[in-house]
Amino acid sequence: MRALDLVADWPARFAVAGVLSGRRGDGERGDGPSGREIRRGVRLAGTTGDADRSFPWASVTKLCTALAVLVAVEEGTIALSDPAGAPGATVAHLLAHASGLAPDHPEPIAPPATRRIYSNAGYEVLGELLADRAGIPVHEYVTEAVFVPLGMSGAQLAPGASPAHGAEGTLCDLLALGAELLSPRLVSPETFAAATRVAFPNLPGVLPGFGRQDPNDWGLGFEIRDRKRPHWTGSCNSPATFGHFGRSGSFLWVDPEARIACGALCDLDFGSWAAGAWPVLSDAVMRTLGACAGASKDG
Repeated sequence: MRALDLVADWPARFAVAGVLSGRRGDGERGDGPSGREIRRGVRLAGTTGDADRSFPWASVTKLCTALAVLVAVEEGTIALSDPAGAPGATVAHLLAHASGLAPDHPEPIAPPATRRIYSNAGYEVLGELLADRAGIPVHEYVTEAVFVPLGMSGAQLAPGASPAHGAEGTLCDLLALGAELLSPRLVSPETFAAATRVAFPNLPGVLPGFGRQDPNDWGLGFEIRDRKRPHWTGSCNSPATFGHFGRSGSFLWVDPEARIACGALCDLDFGSWAAGAWPVLSDAVMRTLGACAGASKDG
């Protein structure tokens, strides 16, 4: 896929990226393993770089932790309505960054459901609650509930690592996660639909790296593009696009309307380079697969 050639121009020493498609006929162009069906209805449209090289995922970790929490909800280990974090907040508030907790300290700085305050501390509170309810450390729960069933053999959340930003893994692992988000099996369609639509609508807040957004829409663990500007995905992405990016130069997005997922990892922290390069790559991917209005295929 020629769109992925753009990754070679990133200022990182090592960078990898891949694209998945659930669109009929896509994934049949390109070299090497492109076109391989990695689960029913989801094909590998292209990759670039060493897919087996491990990178830190930073906040893309939150997608794995959120999925683990959703699995726990369906198992009855935990409930979205359970009190957690600040007074009046619940598990759902923590997942959606609507608990009112500070970004990096488990202290409330606003009432629940009044502001979207991006909180690593909130996910660490979630990890502690999940470990307490499940009776095993959170890293074991994420491994057993997410990494193992998805075949993410190179992914790990080390003992003591933060469930907000401590995972690492390969592009193969990231694409396995992307395939799950394109065609979910770990949780029911109803649970997944609830997680990927806006939770606690119309909350203003700051999208890290991209400034204040009003509204700053989020699902239950998934950042939702909606009408945010600026944004780390492209102008071709639908408002329904969801995913996450991380400070380590990592991202994974899924456009459920186009049935396309794109993920990347590298060894250069997020900065102005990424804010400029990622939307360009996203639009190139969408155009290549004919998923941008008025665009023609180039790959």
